[in-house]
Amino acid sequence: MFSTLQPSRLQQWLSQSSPAVFSAYAAGAAFCAYTCIFALRKPFTAATFEGLSFVGIDYKIWLITAQVLGYMLSKFIGIKLIAEMLRGKRASSIAIMVVVALASWVGFAFIAPPYNIICLFFNGLPLGMGWGLMIGYLEGRRVTEVLGAGLSVSFIFSSGISKTIGLWLVDSLGMSPFLMPLVVAVGFALPLVGFVWLLEQLPPPSAADEAARTRREPMRGAERLAFVRCFALGIVSLILAYILLTIYRDFRDNYAAEIWQALGYSGSPQMFTLTETPVALAVMIAVSLMMLIKDNLRAFLINHAMIGGGFILVGLATLGFQAGIVSSVWWIISVGFGLYLGYVPFNSVLFDRLIATFRRVGNVGFLIYLADAFGYVGSVSVLLYKNFGQQSTGWLPFFIQSSYIVSIAGTLLTLISAVYFWGRYRRGIKQKSR
Repeated sequence: MFSTLQPSRLQQWLSQSSPAVFSAYAAGAAFCAYTCIFALRKPFTAATFEGLSFVGIDYKIWLITAQVLGYMLSKFIGIKLIAEMLRGKRASSIAIMVVVALASWVGFAFIAPPYNIICLFFNGLPLGMGWGLMIGYLEGRRVTEVLGAGLSVSFIFSSGISKTIGLWLVDSLGMSPFLMPLVVAVGFALPLVGFVWLLEQLPPPSAADEAARTRREPMRGAERLAFVRCFALGIVSLILAYILLTIYRDFRDNYAAEIWQALGYSGSPQMFTLTETPVALAVMIAVSLMMLIKDNLRAFLINHAMIGGGFILVGLATLGFQAGIVSSVWWIISVGFGLYLGYVPFNSVLFDRLIATFRRVGNVGFLIYLADAFGYVGSVSVLLYKNFGQQSTGWLPFFIQSSYIVSIAGTLLTLISAVYFWGRYRRGIKQKSR
């Protein structure tokens, strides 16, 4: 897609620029690029598709389940593909991903329901690779926290803005909900080309970056297996916590329209953006500040504290909402902040600091996709349980119940992980001193 055999003038300038300038450029490009990618996936969830069903099951449930199945399969493929991805293949991989995603929306628009349900599977399948391709541009740098925060908040912002645009097209312009996702996707795909070009101009991590954060290299099968065996208990604890976050995030995101309806805010497209934007900004600031912590172990453990705090906030905010202390709007904002305070570190800086703390050569993409793959297994399982086994339970009561389960279990798992990695590090120090 873009040639990077010879450093461009822009790449040379970025190599010599200050950390502040480099961070602003890289974080801005990553934010805009993934905002466009995420908008290729989520706009259809703004529509409710009322009155449509297939074999007695709500039509939208089929659409979401099909897309998440494709996304889940993509994550398992990505454990190998993203872990072994070479720098020069990222842009062409993004191009293939976008073309397939757009083709899926063309099929969704022009194939009659329920046959177009399969199109959602082929939409999720390529787009599941997007995050790994993006994070590969940013990891292993001294400013990775800032870059990761900029990238991570993009899916919070884009989820809101793409659904706002989608609902506006349907409600205000009378556009068919089947055509709407294609129109939104095309609108975001065009600028994506320019943002990927900007990312391609980023120079690789410098020698100083590698000294601070460890060299990043593709990981073959034997290297991936050795890494997991070395940190098995900690990784399992983190993955279980991430499964809870993924389930909660997907449910909140996919059924936001239904939850808002139950809260009395139907027909208010601006609610998606108004509630997600402050969450995105707050999380971005919190994660970015982690860059100020130079000691990798300390930063790694503070990341655990941030994730645990997010889990606790979800439970406390829900308790406050049920007690009538917190309004419905502030409840959604608060649980969103708690959710993403836990979710964003997993997708950007937590694993980056894990690699740097224990000085293991590898890459973040492998660990993120390992967690993501099982996270989406959990998400699909809960979707199937709710939609096919608990249909009588309303969206709002189910969301409230889930909030408490996620809060309690997630806090315990995060604590187990923190204690394990602290002990693992201390044992390593003692062995070196002998």
